[in-house]
Amino acid sequence: MKQSFFGLLKKIIQTGIGKGRLIMATTGLGIAMLLLLLAIQMHTDFDQLLYNQQNQNESVDFLVINKKITNDMMGQSEKSEFTPQEIADIKKQPFTAAFGFITSNQYKVSAAAPGDLHFYTEMFFEAVPDTFIDVKSEDWKWQPGDNTIPIILPNDFLNLYNFGFALSQGLPQISPETIKALPMKITISKGLLTQEFTGRIVGFSDRISSFLVPGSFMDWANGKFGNGQTASPSRVIIKTKDPSNPVLVKYLEDKGYSTNQDKLKYSKTKVILQTIVSVIGFFGLILLLFALLVFSMFIQVVIASCKREIQLLVTLGTAPRQLQRYLMRQFVPLYIFTAIIALVLITVLQWKAAGILAGMKLFVSSWISPGTAGAAVLVIILVYIVNLWSVKRYINEIS
Repeated sequence: MKQSFFGLLKKIIQTGIGKGRLIMATTGLGIAMLLLLLAIQMHTDFDQLLYNQQNQNESVDFLVINKKITNDMMGQSEKSEFTPQEIADIKKQPFTAAFGFITSNQYKVSAAAPGDLHFYTEMFFEAVPDTFIDVKSEDWKWQPGDNTIPIILPNDFLNLYNFGFALSQGLPQISPETIKALPMKITISKGLLTQEFTGRIVGFSDRISSFLVPGSFMDWANGKFGNGQTASPSRVIIKTKDPSNPVLVKYLEDKGYSTNQDKLKYSKTKVILQTIVSVIGFFGLILLLFALLVFSMFIQVVIASCKREIQLLVTLGTAPRQLQRYLMRQFVPLYIFTAIIALVLITVLQWKAAGILAGMKLFVSSWISPGTAGAAVLVIILVYIVNLWSVKRYINEIS
């Protein structure tokens, strides 16, 4: 008897459900849920690309900072130096994870290559704390009495020599392995005081564009050939978790400091990507609200079209709650099915995106984040609550 009653009730309700309305309401909910979950997953992936240890490029975690040189500063080198107050201010900034001085030489340096290379140049040396150097070598050490100086060259210098100077002067190009094997004659002088050393290239840096020597050698050489005074640094190096941090970029601009602009340009890219993700999420929320409205109207149309039949069932003794529960049982599987389809699509897209990014040496999870799955559950609960309220309201109005 009860089964025949529900069969009759199902036929009555289905007469008010148009397939077009049902498809429209379900499609709207599905698109809204898909966009919303996509925005959440994209935000998670974006964070992984930025902060995952597998994706972090060491060179973008370190910034060499100096003051911008203006016409007013020309001939006044002391204006390009950092004061103790400025150094303390940089150290206390929230984006500064570590801080180091770049120490310059206080003497003349010249380098000459052996053999038929006929290469001679005036140059300079700088030293930074070892923790900021991206070249790891057992030969990176010096102590007083050693005649061999380990040197780290910037990769850009070798490229300029090979593809600029060497080609234009008819000189042979040099591979990194060859230049490491070639001893260089290093002459250090200050006035009449001169001393010769053998320079050995132990590596090439992508992080610091300078000719680096160990700090122990720099301290010794400045003490022997320098002016006896500790000069204020004109360049400093910081380690930062996020070189694209808008706070960092604004700080450098406000203070008139300069650094490698290629590392800061990523800030604009980050803002653009965050804006895109936010816009997608915003449209997903708007569509979700419209989907809730459409479903509410859809329920109202279904109940209104069966108004006489529902009133008759109530007159015959059917409780309004019984009608409410039955209607909700018709719609809840639809919500769940729509959410599952959206999650499956997001999972497929995530798996494909992870594969494409892995080919570019960028790594994100192949699976959707717990936040994305949790958002789908929350959307189902929200839709259920809104539709339950709509069903109760309209059933009570006509019963």
